[in-house]
Amino acid sequence: MKVRTMMGMLVGTLMLAGAALAQSAWKPTERINYIVGVAPGGTVDLYARAIKDGLERLKLVNGQTVLVENKVGAGGALALGLLKSNKGNAHYLATFHTGAIAGAVTGLIKSDPREFVPVAMMVEETSLVAVRADSPLKTGTDLVDVLKADPTKLRIAVAPALGQNVHMAIAKPLKVAGVAIDKLTIAPFRSSGESVTALIGGHVDVVSATAPVILPQVAAGKLRIIASAARDHGTGALAGVKTWREQGVPADYVSYNGVMLPPGVNADQIAYWEAALRRVSQDKQWQTLVDNSGNRPIFRGYVDSHRYLMSEWDTATELAASLGLGSAR
Repeated sequence: MKVRTMMGMLVGTLMLAGAALAQSAWKPTERINYIVGVAPGGTVDLYARAIKDGLERLKLVNGQTVLVENKVGAGGALALGLLKSNKGNAHYLATFHTGAIAGAVTGLIKSDPREFVPVAMMVEETSLVAVRADSPLKTGTDLVDVLKADPTKLRIAVAPALGQNVHMAIAKPLKVAGVAIDKLTIAPFRSSGESVTALIGGHVDVVSATAPVILPQVAAGKLRIIASAARDHGTGALAGVKTWREQGVPADYVSYNGVMLPPGVNADQIAYWEAALRRVSQDKQWQTLVDNSGNRPIFRGYVDSHRYLMSEWDTATELAASLGLGSAR
């Protein structure tokens, strides 16, 4: 009986979302341009292309096509600039990511994400701390003990730059644990793939990165995860990994990946894309792809996404100040 009830609720939700699209006062009338501020091949690009596929496969774009364009450069500012130049044009989508907030706060990205319209959060990303499999560091507590005694002793790899989300993800719990995070030896790399390679090669001692980059190397026996910045204990490949909170450090850091629109779009355009992206988030193919990448599929619409953007701006500003990085404009 419960299964039937749950199925009925799901069908009802899908019907309501479909009705919202059908009755929307605005619909796409030309090609949709999906702007991605990173190079092809990473998880940000992977998710954008999967969202594009879902929008087309589920027939959510009023018969139009979706073109993904990788606009790489200036830490993501070029992509935001292109989106801004199409003010009010809801035929333009772009990736909404926590990294852009951290990058803007620290001055890495010369553009303000608060000018844009975050319409949906689709993925909750798990940031991990890993070491080589032969490292004497077995837990997050071991890392804290070493760095409290000497913050400069270990080289910690992050990407793509200081002050981005994977840097914040390790800095926040270390700060809460009492480590002098402004004295850490941080080695920035252009990508998390490069930072993980550097760790395996012995050029750094610790890496902070998201799950999809680290998990394959753990499976290959080359790395060991010592802490997760997630709020809750993981499942699947992360079932044996303790969070910082489970190791006595009351801190977490969660990154989000989703979709945003240009400044100046109206309520009907926001409602259309929110309903369409909700449908994608409920698609089994999309959910499986995100699960298999080591992250968690979610859906939070415009209101929650906007609240998160403003709240995270304040949190990132405070953390950046502790790191001695930049200042919010």
